[in-house]
Amino acid sequence: MNNYKIRFGRSTIKDAIWSVLPILVAGIAASWIAYHYIDPAPPRRLVIMTGAEDSSYQDFARDYKEILAEDGIELVIKQSNGALDNHQHLRDSRSDVDLGFLQDGLNEPATDNEVEPVSLGSISYEPLWVFYRAKQPITRFSGLAGKRVAIGHEGSGTKLLATRLLLESGVTADNTRFQAIGRDQAAAELLAGRTDAVFFIGEPDSPIVKQLAADPAVRILNLDQTSALVRHFPYLHELRVPHGLIDIRHNLPSEDITLLATTTTLAARENVHPALISLVMKAMHETHSEAGLLHGANEFPSPKDVDLELSKDAEHYYKSGPPLLQRYLPFWLATLIDRAALVLLPLLAVLIPVLRAVPQIYNWRIQRHIYRWYGELSFLETQLRTQPGDAESMLKQLDHIEEKVQKAKLPLKFAEHAYGLKEHIDYVRRRIARP
Repeated sequence: MNNYKIRFGRSTIKDAIWSVLPILVAGIAASWIAYHYIDPAPPRRLVIMTGAEDSSYQDFARDYKEILAEDGIELVIKQSNGALDNHQHLRDSRSDVDLGFLQDGLNEPATDNEVEPVSLGSISYEPLWVFYRAKQPITRFSGLAGKRVAIGHEGSGTKLLATRLLLESGVTADNTRFQAIGRDQAAAELLAGRTDAVFFIGEPDSPIVKQLAADPAVRILNLDQTSALVRHFPYLHELRVPHGLIDIRHNLPSEDITLLATTTTLAARENVHPALISLVMKAMHETHSEAGLLHGANEFPSPKDVDLELSKDAEHYYKSGPPLLQRYLPFWLATLIDRAALVLLPLLAVLIPVLRAVPQIYNWRIQRHIYRWYGELSFLETQLRTQPGDAESMLKQLDHIEEKVQKAKLPLKFAEHAYGLKEHIDYVRRRIARP
């Protein structure tokens, strides 16, 4: 009995390791693949296209840059010719641009070689200002026919919007001299008397608006057809600008005026990482949620967009706010936990049933040793029947089998098999020794 003490030894530990090791290796490999390829880590850099150096788009992007930097994300700001230029870069699959400011109503259907961006929501009104020089007030776009009109530079949303509105009013290149120049140059030309009217988009408190509104020779086009125009162009809004809004001290404008306005939309490529979308949404809320001269508090950002489909991640943010972990943890830690959960939860769902098979695999490996010894013993019995005269050789083989069994250290649950094997060894020994 002492020769068959049943306890763990090197052999059983080895069997235990080999029972678990394949599953462990497969699990680690699957986790590594999922962590690096199924849900890649969010990049630390985003590229945004804005507009001209003095545009409100640039100001917005600088605010975003500061906010994103708090979470270790670098926002690279690239200037452009305007909203149309931004749109083209976002659609170009070869471009490195991730984000861009657009204007509602300027979207054109994408071609087969282009990718359609998604909207993160509108962030502000963009009033369309028309400043002009004339002795008598003009209240309709049709009153600009025959004049020299600066409509914005190529690639700008201002140019496209102005062209559409003027065309609807019968003002075309055939009866009017259009000048495709930027707003700074247009303002200088208007003040110098070399242009009769200028179109541009800007905030009421922007320096250029204040400069032109303060010039006694320059008027602001006070539209009387805004209600009709917003019906024809659903992406436009009617804005009432009270007198004194531009400059209270000098009461500019001197009377209430009515303007048309589009809205600025922040768009993104559809493949921007969801974790970064939530950070950008946070920056948008911090930058645009306060009341402005033309909108109330929390009016922006808004999920409304007439051109682009709203990003699923942005939609979730509007409904539920930032992801739960990002509310209480640093961005890098929240992202790490999110990615780990995304990988581990499905992996556990697969591994738990598989791990239940480990005991069966272990039992099979232990039983395999016992069955191998039984196989050797059975072969010896066969030799005993076919070669009964070779007793000395058979006893040596039997001693070898017995020695391996005696050295084996098996789990307690297999003691019965070990004792049974010993009895069978003794039985065969007696048969060999039988005269």
